[in-house]
Amino acid sequence: MTVKVAVIYYSATGSVYALAQAVAEGAASAGAEVRLRRVAELAPDSAIDQDPRWRRHADVAASIAQASVEDLAWADAFAFGTPTRFGAPAAQLKQFIDQAGGLWREGVLADKPVTAFTSAFNRHGGSEATILSLSNVFYHWGALIVPPGFTDPVVYGAGGNPYGTSLVTGPNGAGPDAAVLEAARYQGRRLARITIRLLGDGHAAVRESVAATTSSSES
Repeated sequence: MTVKVAVIYYSATGSVYALAQAVAEGAASAGAEVRLRRVAELAPDSAIDQDPRWRRHADVAASIAQASVEDLAWADAFAFGTPTRFGAPAAQLKQFIDQAGGLWREGVLADKPVTAFTSAFNRHGGSEATILSLSNVFYHWGALIVPPGFTDPVVYGAGGNPYGTSLVTGPNGAGPDAAVLEAARYQGRRLARITIRLLGDGHAAVRESVAATTSSSES
Protein backbone atom coordinates (compact mmCIF):
# COMPACT_ATOMS: atom_id res chain seq x y z
CA MET A 1 0.00 0.00 0.00
CA THR A 2 1.33 3.44 -0.95
CA VAL A 3 0.73 6.21 1.57
CA LYS A 4 1.34 9.93 1.11
CA VAL A 5 3.61 11.77 3.53
CA ALA A 6 4.15 15.54 3.59
CA VAL A 7 7.42 16.67 5.19
CA ILE A 8 6.96 20.37 5.89
CA TYR A 9 9.69 22.44 7.50
CA TYR A 10 11.29 25.80 8.13
CA SER A 11 15.07 26.16 8.16
CA ALA A 12 17.12 29.33 8.41
CA THR A 13 20.68 28.11 7.94
CA GLY A 14 20.03 24.59 6.64
CA SER A 15 20.19 22.37 9.73
CA VAL A 16 16.48 21.57 9.82
CA TYR A 17 16.50 21.21 6.03
CA ALA A 18 19.08 18.41 6.37
CA LEU A 19 16.86 16.69 8.94
CA ALA A 20 13.81 17.13 6.70
CA GLN A 21 15.62 15.50 3.79
CA ALA A 22 16.52 12.54 5.99
CA VAL A 23 12.95 12.17 7.29
CA ALA A 24 11.71 12.25 3.69
CA GLU A 25 14.26 9.61 2.69
CA GLY A 26 13.14 7.37 5.54
CA ALA A 27 9.47 7.66 4.63
CA ALA A 28 10.25 6.97 0.97
CA SER A 29 12.30 3.89 1.90
CA ALA A 30 9.18 2.47 3.58
CA GLY A 31 7.25 2.87 0.35
CA ALA A 32 5.62 6.26 0.91
CA GLU A 33 5.06 8.91 -1.72
CA VAL A 34 6.68 12.00 -0.23
CA ARG A 35 6.35 15.72 -0.70
CA LEU A 36 9.22 17.74 0.80
CA ARG A 37 8.05 21.32 1.26
CA ARG A 38 9.48 24.47 2.83
CA VAL A 39 7.27 27.13 4.35
CA ALA A 40 7.55 30.75 3.29
CA GLU A 41 10.30 32.93 4.72
CA LEU A 42 8.93 35.88 6.68
CA ALA A 43 12.19 37.61 7.60
CA PRO A 44 13.25 40.61 5.47
CA ASP A 45 16.34 40.44 3.28
CA SER A 46 18.02 42.96 5.56
CA ALA A 47 17.90 40.44 8.42
CA ILE A 48 18.90 37.47 6.27
CA ASP A 49 21.88 39.33 4.81
CA GLN A 50 23.35 39.83 8.29
CA ASP A 51 24.13 36.11 8.53
CA PRO A 52 26.07 34.61 5.59
CA ARG A 53 24.83 31.10 6.44
CA TRP A 54 21.22 32.29 6.42
CA ARG A 55 21.69 34.06 3.08
CA ARG A 56 23.45 31.06 1.59
CA HIS A 57 20.68 28.66 2.60
CA ALA A 58 17.93 31.07 1.55
CA ASP A 59 19.40 31.10 -1.95
CA VAL A 60 19.59 27.28 -2.01
CA ALA A 61 16.06 26.88 -0.65
CA ALA A 62 14.59 29.01 -3.42
CA SER A 63 14.55 25.92 -5.65
CA ILE A 64 12.50 23.87 -3.16
CA ALA A 65 8.72 23.86 -3.58
CA GLN A 66 6.86 26.02 -1.08
CA ALA A 67 4.27 24.40 1.17
CA SER A 68 0.58 25.07 0.75
CA VAL A 69 -2.47 23.90 2.69
CA GLU A 70 -3.21 21.65 -0.28
CA ASP A 71 -0.22 19.58 0.79
CA LEU A 72 -1.97 18.95 4.12
CA ALA A 73 -5.16 17.88 2.37
CA TRP A 74 -3.17 15.61 0.05
CA ALA A 75 -1.18 13.83 2.72
CA ASP A 76 -2.08 10.76 4.77
CA ALA A 77 0.57 11.76 7.33
CA PHE A 78 2.72 14.76 8.22
CA ALA A 79 6.21 15.44 9.53
CA PHE A 80 6.93 18.99 10.69
CA GLY A 81 10.41 20.41 11.25
CA THR A 82 11.45 23.68 12.84
CA PRO A 83 14.34 25.30 14.69
CA THR A 84 13.60 26.16 18.31
CA ARG A 85 12.55 29.70 19.11
CA PHE A 86 12.55 30.12 22.89
CA GLY A 87 11.08 26.64 23.30
CA ALA A 88 8.47 27.10 20.57
CA PRO A 89 8.35 26.63 16.79
CA ALA A 90 9.63 29.33 14.46
CA ALA A 91 7.13 31.98 13.41
CA GLN A 92 7.47 30.88 9.78
CA LEU A 93 6.17 27.37 10.51
CA LYS A 94 3.50 28.64 12.89
CA GLN A 95 2.25 31.08 10.26
CA PHE A 96 1.83 28.19 7.83
CA ILE A 97 0.02 26.05 10.41
CA ASP A 98 -2.33 28.95 11.18
CA GLN A 99 -3.56 28.76 7.58
CA ALA A 100 -4.97 25.26 8.19
CA GLY A 101 -8.09 26.45 10.01
CA GLY A 102 -10.39 25.57 7.13
CA LEU A 103 -9.10 22.01 6.88
CA TRP A 104 -9.38 21.66 10.67
CA ARG A 105 -13.03 22.77 10.65
CA GLU A 106 -13.81 20.26 7.91
CA GLY A 107 -12.15 17.41 9.82
CA VAL A 108 -9.61 16.82 7.06
CA LEU A 109 -6.66 16.76 9.48
CA ALA A 110 -8.22 14.35 11.98
CA ASP A 111 -6.93 10.78 12.33
CA LYS A 112 -3.77 11.50 10.35
CA PRO A 113 -0.43 10.45 11.90
CA VAL A 114 2.00 13.27 12.59
CA THR A 115 5.54 13.61 13.91
CA ALA A 116 7.96 16.49 14.52
CA PHE A 117 11.69 17.21 14.63
CA THR A 118 13.82 20.20 15.54
CA SER A 119 17.22 21.85 15.89
CA ALA A 120 18.65 24.06 18.63
CA PHE A 121 21.88 25.94 19.32
CA ASN A 122 22.31 24.45 22.82
CA ARG A 123 21.68 20.94 24.13
CA HIS A 124 19.14 22.36 26.57
CA GLY A 125 17.94 25.02 24.17
CA GLY A 126 14.29 24.00 24.04
CA SER A 127 14.18 21.01 21.69
CA GLU A 128 11.71 18.97 23.71
CA ALA A 129 9.59 22.03 24.54
CA THR A 130 9.40 22.95 20.85
CA ILE A 131 8.13 19.52 19.85
CA LEU A 132 5.66 19.48 22.73
CA SER A 133 4.48 22.94 21.70
CA LEU A 134 3.73 21.63 18.22
CA SER A 135 1.87 18.73 19.81
CA ASN A 136 -0.67 21.22 21.19
CA VAL A 137 -1.65 21.93 17.59
CA PHE A 138 -1.89 18.24 16.77
CA TYR A 139 -4.23 17.63 19.71
CA HIS A 140 -6.58 20.27 18.35
CA TRP A 141 -6.47 18.69 14.92
CA GLY A 142 -7.32 15.27 16.32
CA ALA A 143 -4.18 13.96 14.65
CA LEU A 144 -2.37 10.84 15.87
CA ILE A 145 1.03 11.78 17.29
CA VAL A 146 3.79 9.35 16.31
CA PRO A 147 6.98 9.98 18.31
CA PRO A 148 10.09 7.89 17.72
CA GLY A 149 10.05 6.95 21.40
CA PHE A 150 12.79 4.58 22.52
CA THR A 151 11.79 2.07 19.86
CA ASP A 152 15.14 1.64 18.11
CA PRO A 153 18.82 1.92 19.10
CA VAL A 154 19.31 4.75 16.61
CA VAL A 155 17.31 7.03 18.92
CA TYR A 156 19.90 6.52 21.65
CA GLY A 157 22.72 7.01 19.18
CA ALA A 158 21.38 10.43 18.25
CA GLY A 159 21.16 11.66 21.84
CA GLY A 160 18.05 9.89 23.07
CA ASN A 161 15.16 12.29 22.42
CA PRO A 162 11.95 10.20 22.40
CA TYR A 163 9.81 13.17 21.33
CA GLY A 164 11.46 13.61 17.94
CA THR A 165 14.85 13.85 16.31
CA SER A 166 16.72 16.90 17.57
CA LEU A 167 20.00 18.40 16.46
CA VAL A 168 22.37 20.49 18.57
CA THR A 169 24.29 22.78 16.22
CA GLY A 170 26.61 24.50 18.70
CA PRO A 171 28.44 27.79 18.10
CA ASN A 172 29.88 26.65 14.78
CA GLY A 173 26.48 25.83 13.32
CA ALA A 174 27.44 22.22 12.71
CA GLY A 175 24.97 20.20 10.68
CA PRO A 176 23.67 16.77 11.67
CA ASP A 177 26.16 13.93 11.92
CA ALA A 178 25.53 10.41 10.63
CA ALA A 179 23.84 9.28 13.86
CA VAL A 180 21.34 12.14 13.86
CA LEU A 181 20.55 11.68 10.16
CA GLU A 182 19.92 7.97 10.71
CA ALA A 183 17.57 8.79 13.59
CA ALA A 184 15.69 11.18 11.30
CA ARG A 185 15.43 8.52 8.61
CA TYR A 186 14.12 6.09 11.20
CA GLN A 187 11.52 8.64 12.30
CA GLY A 188 10.34 8.99 8.71
CA ARG A 189 10.20 5.21 8.23
CA ARG A 190 8.28 4.77 11.46
CA LEU A 191 5.76 7.42 10.44
CA ALA A 192 5.20 5.79 7.04
CA ARG A 193 4.94 2.26 8.43
CA ILE A 194 2.42 3.23 11.09
CA THR A 195 0.39 5.11 8.48
CA ILE A 196 0.36 2.02 6.27
CA ARG A 197 -0.89 -0.07 9.19
CA LEU A 198 -3.61 2.45 10.05
CA LEU A 199 -4.89 2.73 6.50
CA GLY A 200 -4.82 -1.03 6.16
CA ASP A 201 -6.97 -1.31 9.28
CA GLY A 202 -9.81 0.65 7.77
CA HIS A 203 -8.78 4.26 8.27
CA ALA A 204 -8.91 4.74 4.51
CA ALA A 205 -12.67 4.31 4.78
CA VAL A 206 -12.78 6.97 7.49
CA ARG A 207 -10.76 9.33 5.32
CA GLU A 208 -13.08 8.73 2.35
CA SER A 209 -16.08 9.40 4.56
CA VAL A 210 -14.60 12.74 5.68
CA ALA A 211 -13.84 13.64 2.07
CA ALA A 212 -17.42 12.78 1.03
CA THR A 213 -18.84 14.88 3.86
CA THR A 214 -16.63 17.82 2.87
CA SER A 215 -17.63 17.50 -0.78
CA SER A 216 -21.30 17.37 0.18
CA SER A 217 -21.04 20.48 2.35
CA GLU A 218 -19.39 22.40 -0.51
CA SER A 219 -21.99 21.45 -3.12
